[in-house]
Amino acid sequence: MQVVLSPDQMRDVEAAAMGSGRVTGAELMARAGAAVVAAAQARWPELAAAPGRAVVLAGQGGNGGDGYVVARLLAERGWEVNVFALGPPKGDADAMAAAWGGAPRPFEALEPEDLRGAALVIDALFGLGLGRPVSAAVGRALGLAQEAGARLVAVDILSGLSAETGQVLTEGPFPEAPADLTVTFAAPKLGHVLAPGAALSGPLVVADIGLGPWLPEEGAVRLAGPGGIATKAQGHKYEHGHLMVFAGGVGRGGAARLAARGGLRIGAGAVTIAVPPAALQENAARLDAIMLRKAAGAEEAAALLDDPRINALVLGPGLGVQRAAELLPVALGRGCPAVLDADALTALAEDESLRAQLHARCVLTPHAGEFARLCPDLAEELAAGGSKLAATRAAAARLGAVLLLKGPDTVIADPAGRAAISAAAGEGAVPWLATAGAGDVLAGIIGGLLARGWDPFAAAASAAWAHQAAARHVGPGLIAEDLPEALPAVLRSLA
Repeated sequence: MQVVLSPDQMRDVEAAAMGSGRVTGAELMARAGAAVVAAAQARWPELAAAPGRAVVLAGQGGNGGDGYVVARLLAERGWEVNVFALGPPKGDADAMAAAWGGAPRPFEALEPEDLRGAALVIDALFGLGLGRPVSAAVGRALGLAQEAGARLVAVDILSGLSAETGQVLTEGPFPEAPADLTVTFAAPKLGHVLAPGAALSGPLVVADIGLGPWLPEEGAVRLAGPGGIATKAQGHKYEHGHLMVFAGGVGRGGAARLAARGGLRIGAGAVTIAVPPAALQENAARLDAIMLRKAAGAEEAAALLDDPRINALVLGPGLGVQRAAELLPVALGRGCPAVLDADALTALAEDESLRAQLHARCVLTPHAGEFARLCPDLAEELAAGGSKLAATRAAAARLGAVLLLKGPDTVIADPAGRAAISAAAGEGAVPWLATAGAGDVLAGIIGGLLARGWDPFAAAASAAWAHQAAARHVGPGLIAEDLPEALPAVLRSLA
């Protein structure tokens, strides 16, 4: 899985590279500016064919230095370039401004007519170091560029976005439309994959400027990926695990059936749904490859779980809160991998004694509302502009289980602090996943991977990736029933 860096980690990478003596800060700046020009011309080949007019918005630090490199390279290609600067460039940026050789104008002097007819507006104002709200003038300038019809290209990250949290940090209005292109270096940053930064960054290009040898391996956040979900050895069905999904009463079985179908499609060797006696007939009419067993309450559930072939559980979808509270002690007491979703999360939130039984082989899959009931203090911090990554890590550590916090920026963390993000934004957005039952399928996919013997953290991360990939395969009009049926195509594309 690809690493995702915080601003501090990126600074450490750059410092290590320069400390090695193999590259200087000026050389990195020159490579970064050249990468921005190359990325823009690759996305819009017509810009390489005929020079146009560009406006560069330049800060005083390294991001501004990248912008001055862009200004020089475009000018050398025959472009008319105007630079609007926040102030005098500092450090290596000063040398890049001198190499450009033009006379920048004050940023405060930028007017709408300066942007009319510009083919490119390069946002090189703040970059990764933003830790405080910027003035309303920044959001105004970006908005004016978009209104003028220019292609807005962000260097590292759109100014006004936190590269740490993805939150907007401005004192005034901020554009609702994303950048036309964001070019960052070495690795994506947290602000590129956490909402709302993930959407506002627009298409993201990660340019190689020679920092690969210094990227962290241990402790880094990763982008969720498929892992080995398409790899399955020959063998008997029970060698690939037996997933049990607990279902609710009459008229409530649809969610459990969706979860079971997801588990079966992702490769669990066998899947059984356990239902109250009154719901047997209803579920039997809807199931073929998925098996069906009776579990009236905790005693019968415990007897079913005595089967040593059952090695993973899903509890919650359509279960009912009362039934979830009754079955959770039995399920958790077995210590086997378990996915807890929906009504099981509500039961946990209402009963501290149940939360105390959680263990590291559990995967909790809350949406924002369920997370607020489980960890109200962390949810409040998140609502106040805090980091979704930090909140998810804190919740996983507190609960002693893997936690998958759903959203377009799904974050997965385990109690030890490992974390991954499955982002669905920009060209990879899947808004049609916001449909009833989609989360039930995700729970089942995780459960299926657990049944196959996967580590809970890896199962949650790869399941989140597969869930989004299946949604992209189906496209608009998707309903939850489509997701399991799209998984074979996703797996086939990986084989």
